[in-house]
Amino acid sequence: MNKPERIMQSDGELAAGKGVSALFGGKVKLRRVLRDIAVIGIDFAIVATTLNAALHVAHVRPFPPFSSNAYFALSFAFVATAVFAFAGLYKRSWRYVNFTQSGFLVAVILAGTSLAWLITSVSPQARAEASSLIEVAVVHWAFAILGLLSVRMLRRGERQFSERRKSASRVGPKAAVRKKAILVGSWQWARVSIDLAKTDHGSSVEIQGVLLPRQEDSLVRGCGVPILGSQHDIASVLRRLEFEEKLPDHVIVCDDGTFLSNRDVTRIIHACRERCVEVCRIRDPWAQLLQHSSDPNGQRLPIEELLGRSEYKLDSQTVLRQIAGRSILVTGAGGTIGSELCRQIAQIRPGTLVLVDSSEYNLYQIEMSLRELYPDLNIVSEIASICDAPAINRVFATYRPSIVYHAAALKHVPIVEVNPCAGAMTNIIGTRIVSNAVCEYGARAMVQVSTDKAVNPIGLMGATKRVGELYCQALDMCGVDDTKAPRFMTVRFGNVLGSSGSIVPLFERQLREGRPLTVTHPDIERFFMTVREAVQLILQSSSSALETETQRGSIFVLDMGNPVRIVDLARRMITLYGLEPDEDVPIEFVGLRPGEKLYEELFDICEEQIESGIEGIFEARSRPIPLPFITMAINRIAELAVGGEDEGIVRLVHGLARYPAKGNHKDLLDYSSAAELVTKFESASLTETANDR
Repeated sequence: MNKPERIMQSDGELAAGKGVSALFGGKVKLRRVLRDIAVIGIDFAIVATTLNAALHVAHVRPFPPFSSNAYFALSFAFVATAVFAFAGLYKRSWRYVNFTQSGFLVAVILAGTSLAWLITSVSPQARAEASSLIEVAVVHWAFAILGLLSVRMLRRGERQFSERRKSASRVGPKAAVRKKAILVGSWQWARVSIDLAKTDHGSSVEIQGVLLPRQEDSLVRGCGVPILGSQHDIASVLRRLEFEEKLPDHVIVCDDGTFLSNRDVTRIIHACRERCVEVCRIRDPWAQLLQHSSDPNGQRLPIEELLGRSEYKLDSQTVLRQIAGRSILVTGAGGTIGSELCRQIAQIRPGTLVLVDSSEYNLYQIEMSLRELYPDLNIVSEIASICDAPAINRVFATYRPSIVYHAAALKHVPIVEVNPCAGAMTNIIGTRIVSNAVCEYGARAMVQVSTDKAVNPIGLMGATKRVGELYCQALDMCGVDDTKAPRFMTVRFGNVLGSSGSIVPLFERQLREGRPLTVTHPDIERFFMTVREAVQLILQSSSSALETETQRGSIFVLDMGNPVRIVDLARRMITLYGLEPDEDVPIEFVGLRPGEKLYEELFDICEEQIESGIEGIFEARSRPIPLPFITMAINRIAELAVGGEDEGIVRLVHGLARYPAKGNHKDLLDYSSAAELVTKFESASLTETANDR
């Protein structure tokens, strides 16, 4: 087939498509025209009939130029329906008529009939019979309003009846298992919820009654649902319904903070829990849309109240000079710290921002967020595990990052404690793989994100992070005599408020569910900081170190003030929610978890604490372990991890993590094999670990 034939064929197909579209569109328009004609005809007939009836009731004969009541009524109805159409009355569906539409209809009827009377009653005889016409007009208005409203209400009633029949036939056997519920909230919210439950064909909820925020003596029933009392009567209402064997399955609470306080909601939850009734908390979506509360959980917690100090605001000018226009790589980009790192780095406009994470979902979330905020930024996503050396090397070879921010880690203490091999592979071997790639592919610096749990570690998570610190410190010291050697910096900080798996989200969830707050020990305390502080610490300390060439081997630590007791944090959160500690919300002590310390420290006993020259940041300096020694030890850790030898991992990692504080560095290189090192560490760490625990 040649080109002209193809064009003719495509034109024919297009014309045929338009013809089909026009055919269906014509059917739709024809149906609408027929519907409008029918509706206008009904109104026309009602107006004419009611006018004729009003003339007979008032015993008034038509006046010239009308020779009969019928002729006068038809002319009058024509003018009135024309006014109805011009006012837009026929653009409104009869199936959804309500009080507001009824008011609009009454106004249009008054306007339309008034104009019709003016037009059709202009003769001298009409003016002479003005008193009779007023009587007719009043009677006609009443008849017309009654007739026009009646047909519309009949149409709505027919629609609701048919929908109920459809709903009953669609639900069928499921109707017997519909769950019963009580609503607790304002009457306006309850009314909308009841209407929604009734009009939803697939609804499996049966509304038993409503509890209002305050007792309304004048309101006993509404929308076919009884008003059971106020929210203060929840316990007695549930007790009575249980006695009558009508106990609801759910109590649905409007938790928008307008009518019910947190204390009210907590009391409702406690009353329902006594009867084993599930509580569903629903927020007002319009309040969220109008920003009445920006917190999705309905509660904004002041950060300074939780920290017990002011949040640090660090200077960003140095960061701008070191990052803008360069290729930056972030490992663990989808985590709490990694994602905030990416957001703050993106603001500085790097040349390329490489996101590395092993979680597809987390990587997708941070990438989409950044692309929406910074559509012109060159963002690259790479799914890769830091334990996969070939994958990491490929990423480095492709993008040649200038600065690497290493935030990927396993961080949950109890999980790492029962998964020693996985913890060692990620936090030690993964860190070594990324560090070696920095050296091989010529990056300027690597910044490792560490934790205060690495100081004098009790748990394996802290010990693995400490070994990662030691390896980076050893690599950094290798460049003492080479100014072009890459920098390896470690940033150490405490618990991040609101991070995944941290204590604040746990307390928030327990408060929302009305449960006691669980604390491991009355005396346990932690250093806290916000995620913004943590990321600013990482960016500013590393950028300052690159710009001023600070002493190698240093670890940067944020001055987080005094540690906060977890039980005090719990009491603050309860108070901020408008509740009373121990009265409204109890605090339960559940015991320390495996690998958990009572007190965290920021500096090891072998480390010297000095001023860094950056406000709010200290430096920790200690004797580094020579690179050959720690390399042999990490090689042995890799062998044990691959072999799944959990006990050997625990002994070796703990021994290596404690050695800078307790060992003699001068004899390190006397050990010629990894086996001798393992024997030394195992014999030393067995007793020390038992004593520390």
